[in-house]
Amino acid sequence: MSTPHTVSPRKRPVNLTLSEDLVQEAEAHSGNLSATVEAMLTEYVARERDARAARLREAEQCCDDWNAVLDAWGGSFADDHSPL
Repeated sequence: MSTPHTVSPRKRPVNLTLSEDLVQEAEAHSGNLSATVEAMLTEYVARERDARAARLREAEQCCDDWNAVLDAWGGSFADDHSPL
């Protein structure tokens, strides 16, 4: 019987400039600072991705609402004065 294995994403070292005191205190609270920072970054990226998606949905809704207003008016005021 074979067990499925999961492929973890490739990792690479990165350089960060952080407060030395903060790093020392964080290391005292975490046995694995890299894993802690990775978990925090994962949460941050997910929140930012969700916030961006929400802003896009809001903008799309705004466009849809404005188009509905224009349709109700029979078009834009500028349509009557456009040379096109």
